Amino acid sequence: MSAEPITEPVMTQVDPIDLLIAFEEASPMPIRPEYVEGTVIVPPQPEHRHNAGAFKLAVQFYSAGLELSGMGNGYRAAHRDGRTMTLLVPDFYVLRRDPSDLDESYRKAHKGWYPIDMIALVGEVTSTNHETDTGPKLRTYAATGVPVYILIHRREKQAYCYSDPIVPGDDPTEAYYDTEVKVDLGQPLPLPAPYPTLDTAPFLES
Repeated sequence: MSAEPITEPVMTQVDPIDLLIAFEEASPMPIRPEYVEGTVIVPPQPEHRHNAGAFKLAVQFYSAGLELSGMGNGYRAAHRDGRTMTLLVPDFYVLRRDPSDLDESYRKAHKGWYPIDMIALVGEVTSTNHETDTGPKLRTYAATGVPVYILIHRREKQAYCYSDPIVPGDDPTEAYYDTEVKVDLGQPLPLPAPYPTLDTAPFLES
């Protein structure tokens, strides 16, 4: 889901997790802020078609036997020195594993955020700020080693499957996916094994 950046880059001595908690507590309505490339992002409240379409994609994975597909959890990645690098709440995902005791301990230690290495496939559905999902989030998912990134770009009326993440150096903002498959919305989107071909028709009228 795309989002509106609303702050300047966060001071390095402030854990972004605590900053996001402060944003949640100060908001007059329920929000789930994220932290991407040094910036706090507060996603707009998604409309019904956004959520319904994302749910239908998650159901396709589940129906194909990928029972660890889901929505709603938040995931954290860290820099090599342990500082928080990113905090993301994907629109849908498929996990590598059920949360282990170690994963649950990690979540408690990081105030509700699971480790991002649990994710095997991640998906975003664009909303008002399409550039967030096509730029910073794409680079961040690649930088953190998420193997497959599905993007439903409703403004362009296209669906993308990105795979084979590449991090050419030490700068995560230079990360990218080496393989891209693109189709018009309404057309089947082929994914790498073991994933099913996705029906993108739910987004034709989005």
